[in-house]
Amino acid sequence: MTILVTGSRGRIARTLIPLLHTAGHPVRAASQRPADLRLPDGVPSVALNLADPGGFRAALAGAGAVFLYAGAAHIDEFLAEAEAAGVEHIVLLSSSSVLEPAAHRDRLARHHLTVEEALAASPIAVTVLRPGTFAANAYQWAAEIRSAGQVALPYPGATTDPVHEADIAEAAFAALTRPEPRGGAHHLTGPQSLSFADQVGILAAATGQPIKAAAVDRATWKAALAGVIPEEFADGLLDWWQAHDGIPTGLTDTLEWLIGHPPRTFAEWADEHAADFRR
Repeated sequence: MTILVTGSRGRIARTLIPLLHTAGHPVRAASQRPADLRLPDGVPSVALNLADPGGFRAALAGAGAVFLYAGAAHIDEFLAEAEAAGVEHIVLLSSSSVLEPAAHRDRLARHHLTVEEALAASPIAVTVLRPGTFAANAYQWAAEIRSAGQVALPYPGATTDPVHEADIAEAAFAALTRPEPRGGAHHLTGPQSLSFADQVGILAAATGQPIKAAAVDRATWKAALAGVIPEEFADGLLDWWQAHDGIPTGLTDTLEWLIGHPPRTFAEWADEHAADFRR
């Protein structure tokens, strides 16, 4: 059974594809720019843009399972082509944001909810992975750390549960290859609830250089990101951080159950990527 992996230039897919290939599962890597992929020998690639239904049929031909990034724009067309191709199982990379009480009013959560609801209405079996905050989100601070040795934070005490991308890839591997997780919706958290200030301190320790967590007001932060982050999305982030300021993030043991070992810590992630933050 060929497994189609979408978003193959992403960090999760780049780990998932070798895991599947090494374990002997036929895998096909899909990307908007397949020529840019670096794949294990013997892994074919195919062009696929989830915003362009014209490529769905060719990408899905002969696939029995799919690892799917949440693209909402044409999800109904994608599922129709998947059903016609004989796809039996889809593992969806969603987000724990869908579990928030006001998820339908949040731009990011609403995007993932749209895809989840479409898959729930499909006859294809679906397994949903709902990770919390990716540890790799810390890359948004890298340029500021390298240039100024600080991170401007409107809510330094806001907490998240950083999840290592390798752990999410291993969870996807388990969902695609084991019967136990199939059909469930799995909330995946990292092993620790950490404030942004905590994470900045961990990055400082990993780089061996001082990094300041500089508190700024909402307006200053929005102005600095104007033109980079849409205003609606910026307001949503600020509201989410405010709601989680000083409140520990709830953790689950689901990730350890799926991957068979304790989740990697943010400190491990920081040590692995410290060179990207050094001045």
